[in-house]
Amino acid sequence: MSEQTADIVDAAPERPARTGGVQSIERAFTLLEVIADLGGVAGLSRLSEASGLPLPTIHRLVRTLVGAGYLRQEPSRQYALGPRLIRLGESSARMLNIWARPHLVRLVDELGESANLAMLDGDHMVYVAQAPSRHSMRMFTEVGRRVLPHCTAVGKAILAEMPYDQVGELLERTGMPRFTPQTITDPDAFFAALAKIAEQGYAIDESEQEMGVRCVALTVPDAPARLALSLSGPAVRMTEDLVARAVPLLREAGTSLARDLS
Repeated sequence: MSEQTADIVDAAPERPARTGGVQSIERAFTLLEVIADLGGVAGLSRLSEASGLPLPTIHRLVRTLVGAGYLRQEPSRQYALGPRLIRLGESSARMLNIWARPHLVRLVDELGESANLAMLDGDHMVYVAQAPSRHSMRMFTEVGRRVLPHCTAVGKAILAEMPYDQVGELLERTGMPRFTPQTITDPDAFFAALAKIAEQGYAIDESEQEMGVRCVALTVPDAPARLALSLSGPAVRMTEDLVARAVPLLREAGTSLARDLS
């Protein structure tokens, strides 16, 4: 759960909303974010535990959200994100692409390789924007492509900033399939890698999702969603020197993008 979400749900039920707005609306959006963090599906008890809201409040909110189409009740009696969110998500993704593109183009101009923006959506990373390299041999990731986070630099960068219990739950849901001989498939080794990423402030994909491809990624700070910027290219060109040059430029681009999104 994000720090902002925690601030909202920690408010006492009888007090007015912290921002001066409508508390029930804040709580409804908090609930949608919590369900997204839990992989898109959750039961009432799990929602109450994760959000800090009492069960009667949760029940009223989900009943309203189901009626509006923003949640749906599964045969298991759990609640899943509903189809009405697709329209909002598609519009937001288009706007995110527009806002991100100038930052990605500048990265390509300065570093020469493809620059990407990806977002954690449920249990997957989805690429929402890209500026391709101008090299004839380049990495091209289709906008909208969904990949598992454990084998990508963008995914590992984001997971390294999440509570480890949430990461463990995500890995249990997705598994850790092997895509290349380099893919980390052992949970203990993966958590050790996340600790190193958290310490150094960036993540590397060493041909873990696709052979011959190297990628470096950082998260976008204080963003309204879990976002990461990356630079990717053929491993022969993604040298240690290029990675060292890329990290501060990615960090600068992430800070600038965060300002645009605030």
